[in-house]
Amino acid sequence: MQKLRIGVVGTGNIFRSIHLPAWLANPEVEIVAVCDAYRAGAQKIADEHGIPDVYEDYRELIARDDIDVVNVCTPNLYHSEVSVAALESGKHVFCEKPDAINPSEAVKMAEAAKASGKVLMVMRNNRYRPVSQFLRSYVENGHMGDVYTGRCGWLRRRGIPGKGGWFTTKELSGGGPLIDLGVHMIDLAIWIMGSPRPVSVSGSVYTKFANDDKSDSVHSAFGTKQDNGTFDVEDLATGFIRFENGATLQIEFSWASNVESEGRFVELRGTKAGFNLFNDDLKLFTEIDGTLCNVIPQLPKDSGGHKNNIDHFVDVVRGRAEPIFVPEQGVDMIKILSAIYESAQTGREVRLD
Repeated sequence: MQKLRIGVVGTGNIFRSIHLPAWLANPEVEIVAVCDAYRAGAQKIADEHGIPDVYEDYRELIARDDIDVVNVCTPNLYHSEVSVAALESGKHVFCEKPDAINPSEAVKMAEAAKASGKVLMVMRNNRYRPVSQFLRSYVENGHMGDVYTGRCGWLRRRGIPGKGGWFTTKELSGGGPLIDLGVHMIDLAIWIMGSPRPVSVSGSVYTKFANDDKSDSVHSAFGTKQDNGTFDVEDLATGFIRFENGATLQIEFSWASNVESEGRFVELRGTKAGFNLFNDDLKLFTEIDGTLCNVIPQLPKDSGGHKNNIDHFVDVVRGRAEPIFVPEQGVDMIKILSAIYESAQTGREVRLD
């Protein structure tokens, strides 16, 4: 079988540490070109891994007829622009999250994918972890009954990425931890719930640590720090989502907050059972033969969600699998995040329907 030929746009830390190892581990693909406005970084990766071609302008890479897939790992602002151009040129696209910085750009991506007939997938790595797959099946099979409420979040004590750079510049990133971390755990919670349709949100955002340079998180290494750079995004976001079926979801995300330590979580409650997933530890709360029980499933503590996500994308492109993620779900996610920012600005609940 001929390998899929991958062209990469954006060779920063998220590509080097996450996407690159996953592509290299898949025997059905080969990276044939990389592109970055910072050419030296792209050239270094090309030299290290025997990648033949390096570009500074993504349009030159996309114009090639021999590239099957474009992997987009740029700052958030350019996700839609590059993805749409690649789809219109007949390439499949695998894009780093978030889908886009606003709903209109996410819609452009979904429409371009539909018109081209090509696969567009955005990173949703948490869906592809064994514990997540178990929980999705657990809910689908009715073991939790009516899942009616829950909460999710990702809190860091001090973990601001690339402070002063594009991460903390709203024009380039679209926001702070809500769009950076929220897309992960909100998506996971809603997906496990069975993807109910969101109808309204309310939220608040805060910026309290823009002048604090301390760090206790490895995630601070993402992005490039710039002294005296821009910091016009939130460092904490809280909110509340209502769904068409009556269910609700509380959310909380921080890059910096005075909490005990960093942790990510999803907690859902149903009429038959509930669960708490904290980092990689899962506990189920249910009833067995009339007795209230706490159950700890024996599941692999596998952080290979990124690789599993990329492997699934390859399977979908090859026609071996139906996509677990579709672009319309990305549009819904960006609508939620955008509406939370709007609610924070206006002080009012925002309707999505």
